[in-house]
Amino acid sequence: MPPHAWQAPDADRIVDGAIAGIRTDLDRLAVPGLAGVVLGGGYGRGEGGVKPDGTLSNDLDFFAIAAEGATDRDAARLARALTPLAADWTARLGIDVDFTAKTPFRLRHDAERLMVQELLRGHVGVWGAPGADLFAGIPLRDAGELPWTEAVRLLANRGMGLLFAREAGRGPDFTARNITKAVLGAGDARLIARHDYRWRAGDRREALSDSLYARALDWKFRPVAAPPCPWEQARACWLSAASEIRAAARPRRSLRDLARWLARRRTPGPLRTLALDPVFRLFDEIDAILQSPSPKTTPSLLRDWQTFG
Repeated sequence: MPPHAWQAPDADRIVDGAIAGIRTDLDRLAVPGLAGVVLGGGYGRGEGGVKPDGTLSNDLDFFAIAAEGATDRDAARLARALTPLAADWTARLGIDVDFTAKTPFRLRHDAERLMVQELLRGHVGVWGAPGADLFAGIPLRDAGELPWTEAVRLLANRGMGLLFAREAGRGPDFTARNITKAVLGAGDARLIARHDYRWRAGDRREALSDSLYARALDWKFRPVAAPPCPWEQARACWLSAASEIRAAARPRRSLRDLARWLARRRTPGPLRTLALDPVFRLFDEIDAILQSPSPKTTPSLLRDWQTFG
């Protein structure tokens, strides 16, 4: 992958070595129905972090794209086939290495999602067909066109990470990373809801002009032992963004979303969120818990997160 100003040469070497090794492993595995694999996430966009010792600090997020015509069941099979490979490289690198399996149909269906649009704009080919072929037919969207539901989805993800960071035994590095992600996610969600999102992190920092966001972004690129702010300050930042997004949101109730929830959870759930999009219902639950005096995950939230997160 090309060098970046923020990234130490040792980190470039590690990522390049991991890509070469994973390519060799994929040749050996010869997984049926796999059309191609790309590196996405921060390192795919050229926005990953590097520790002071020159080692990687963020996850490596690979996307395994199934062949045309594959079903969600086929994608689940691909994910299972790649699980041992992910575990092997996680152990080798000391960071989480993930393979997210997607079908071409699902990518096209989710074309408005932030994850898909960022993947289109920033990825590194690893194995199989090039990205231009894997993502053919998926239109690029303007950043200002991202739906407000993506702000809700982002906040739900980062809020859950913030709750996990509160739990004992997670370790200081895990806590610091999730505090940082919560602050950055809160700022990014605000921009999405305002239809002012920017694709590059530096541009988002400039658009927000927020000192805490700037500190969190510096930490993401060059993490140190101490997080950019205390956990309570990150929670306040998240709750402020959640309040803004909730005020701007116009969620609609539908029988389809009620059916989706009932099919997966076998219970209608709270009346206030009945028949709303499951992601909004998950966000609502996380928001209520983070507002409580002693926020912590509950069995119900964990079930909902495992189902819809």
